[in-house]
Amino acid sequence: MNYSKKTIYDVDVKGKKVLLRCDFNVPQDKKTGEITSDKRIVAALPTIRYLLENGAAVIACSHLGKPAATFASYVKKQVEKGKNEADITEEEWKKSLRKLTLAPVAERLSQLLGQEVIFAADVVGEDARAKAAALQSGQIMLLENTRFEKGETKNDPALAKAMADLAGADGVYVSDAFGTVHRAHASTAGIAAYLPAVSGLLVARELDVMGKALNDPKRPFVAVLGGAKVSDKLGVIANLLEKADTIIIGGGMAYTFAKARGGEIGNSLLEADKLDYALEMIEKAKTRGVKLLLPVDTVAAREFSADAEPVVVDVMQIPADMMGMDIGPKTIEIFCDAVKGAGTIVWNGPMGVFEFPRFAEGTKAMAKALAESGAVTIIGGGDSAAAAEQLGFADRITHISTGGGASLEFLEGKELPGVACLLDK
Repeated sequence: MNYSKKTIYDVDVKGKKVLLRCDFNVPQDKKTGEITSDKRIVAALPTIRYLLENGAAVIACSHLGKPAATFASYVKKQVEKGKNEADITEEEWKKSLRKLTLAPVAERLSQLLGQEVIFAADVVGEDARAKAAALQSGQIMLLENTRFEKGETKNDPALAKAMADLAGADGVYVSDAFGTVHRAHASTAGIAAYLPAVSGLLVARELDVMGKALNDPKRPFVAVLGGAKVSDKLGVIANLLEKADTIIIGGGMAYTFAKARGGEIGNSLLEADKLDYALEMIEKAKTRGVKLLLPVDTVAAREFSADAEPVVVDVMQIPADMMGMDIGPKTIEIFCDAVKGAGTIVWNGPMGVFEFPRFAEGTKAMAKALAESGAVTIIGGGDSAAAAEQLGFADRITHISTGGGASLEFLEGKELPGVACLLDK
């Protein structure tokens, strides 16, 4: 896939209306609806400011959460949760939609920009069309939650065309929501069929840093993979075996590798249907001359609890009544040594149950090792990004991806619909 895409720097936006896809899927307080972290809104500011300062009229859009776009789909979801269909009302459905309005995002964005963000009460309805038509250069508006439209997740061409029409015949589409580029939705890919499409500064940075790491890395190239399941990383491991010099396997998925090698793993996480795959990956690494590092010891406990008593045991000899919760001290030493001389390090997935302080040492040591490595360091979103931030190492990492699912698919080498649709340089 070609990651060399045109950006906002490559097009003239003066006097034009720009349809800007942002990632404003912000966390909110479930009771009050108050935004609990505006990090994603702040991340969009450089692109927004550039467009406004260069004379564009910005029509921003985003999804928020997973609203049921129709009453029928809401009923189906509620029945699946065990509710009685006869008790489900349209008012309940409308209330669920109101909780996922982007109105609070428009308010917060107004504060951050220091100018009014005009809010449209719909996506392509009368309010959006009227406000988009009246929008002047240097002004910004925000459409309502794109997922309120049932055609959004289906990449409905009619919805994509209606959204593109808001920007007019000479409009431009800008993709700046990396966390959604792995989805072929109307607002992430479909619009590009009707408007010239380029990347914003966030997406451009992701493509530049991660693209270079995969296609032309400074060597040695070390990949650190953790997280719970081997199945989540199947494609990633396969792709990185073609590119990396060293692959480190930690986290819950390491126990499937231990079991495949004949180990006793007690009550640890296990994907029994992936044992053959684990052995196959070990053999492939040998054949390709890739160093594959697996844990030698583990921090185990008798229960999955923050208060559980940690015990260090051999990873191949975990007692029957215990489960692995983190990599052990010997493994920490081996893994940290492996990244010391690296030129490029990509990390996706924590080394243990880092949410519990007693079982966060492996993840903390890995984050510290990356921060001190002197290498180009990339964290692929999700839990490993959260860990680096929680543990205080985020500012010493070269790049932390803004998209968990998207960065995983990027590392797999998959084509990302929201990137493929952008104009090539």
